[in-house]
Amino acid sequence: MKLHDLRPASGSQKRRRRVGRGIAAGQGKTAGRGTKGQGARSGGGKGPYFEGGQLPLVRRLPFRRGFTNIWRVEYTEVNLDRLDKFEGGAEVSPETLYKTGIIKSAKKPVVILARGDLDRELTVKAHRFSTSARAKIEAAGGTVEVLPLEN
Repeated sequence: MKLHDLRPASGSQKRRRRVGRGIAAGQGKTAGRGTKGQGARSGGGKGPYFEGGQLPLVRRLPFRRGFTNIWRVEYTEVNLDRLDKFEGGAEVSPETLYKTGIIKSAKKPVVILARGDLDRELTVKAHRFSTSARAKIEAAGGTVEVLPLEN
């Protein structure tokens, strides 16, 4: 097989309709545009914005300001007072948080926040920590491990 032998699958490409090529072709004379009027003229017809004089949809909607950051990372927030379910010396990770029912999904990155106090030694693994949460965990004798974000 050579490059010149390649053809699209039969039926996958439809032939272009050639309008205005005489009455026998089926699309002659007015070429499917009807007779007279704006739609029959070249460049005729209203744009997608025009709605027959009614206020267009674009203008009826409230004006949205700002922009959407496509690189925003959505974190699942977990406060220190939720970690009281774990025994001293336990390892806390997104998987163990999911198994204990503290978070709904282990797929989203987790951030540990500082609400509440920690009175036991825990090894906490998360994708992000607030500065005060890190200080409270280390003050209780625990360790902090930052997990890499997965793209």
